[in-house]
Amino acid sequence: MPSMMHAPPPFSWHHLNLWHLNWWPCLLLVVGQVLYFGLARREVWPKVRYACWTGGLVVTFLATQSVIGFYDMAMFSDHMIQHLLLIMVAAPLLAYAAPLDLVRHRGPGWLRRFLDSAPATALLSPLAAFIIYAAIIPATHLTSFFNVMMNNEWVHHSEQILFLLVGYLFFRQAFAIEEDCSLNPGLRLMYVMVAVPVDTITGLALNMTNFNPFPSYNVMGSRSVIMDSIHLGGSIMWIGGDALMLLACIPVATYWVREETRRTKILDAQLDAQGL
Repeated sequence: MPSMMHAPPPFSWHHLNLWHLNWWPCLLLVVGQVLYFGLARREVWPKVRYACWTGGLVVTFLATQSVIGFYDMAMFSDHMIQHLLLIMVAAPLLAYAAPLDLVRHRGPGWLRRFLDSAPATALLSPLAAFIIYAAIIPATHLTSFFNVMMNNEWVHHSEQILFLLVGYLFFRQAFAIEEDCSLNPGLRLMYVMVAVPVDTITGLALNMTNFNPFPSYNVMGSRSVIMDSIHLGGSIMWIGGDALMLLACIPVATYWVREETRRTKILDAQLDAQGL
């Protein structure tokens, strides 16, 4: 990652081969892959979940270690692309891999006990997941936190991990793959759709601003270039975020239709058996 005090070279398509490789994020990704596969080998585990976990980590790697990670501090629009990749692409894939089910089945006893505790149960509830998502998105993009993140590399890395966790907590409820997720399919669809305005409002606020809300960007170029990047980033959050959120509605709606069809067939069979 380039220094926050010095602008990197202006982006061009010739820079797509730039990489921002940092040993500790790469180590975390490798450890995450090894731990998941180590636990999953002890279970009869669907191959699609292996693929989703690996896909989520690959997307995380590309979002943080590729050219996207190189320019994420210099271009707000690039930062927003990274944000969407983490919270709306990588996190849903990780949620579909159902890692907490693996922990509950094969994890260490102390961790299983923690997951069954009252604090963990509250944190993993649909209401908590929605509130956290609705609070974190504007808080990390419309407040002074963003400037703190711009001037502290560890805060920036923590924000990336936070996006993964927030996205995971939210989408695990939407997909309801894990055993403790019990929202009705219809409620799950509403759950996702009610969250759409969070990104819309945040993106529109950035897209329509007439001033630079992030003074730390002032060293990155002229005011017009900075404002164009902020406006573009707002549009990416607004349009891209809404599109990805609506895309997530497709499997939820499909499951709902299938579930209602299955229940209708069962009810029809029961009525036929009763001669009604």
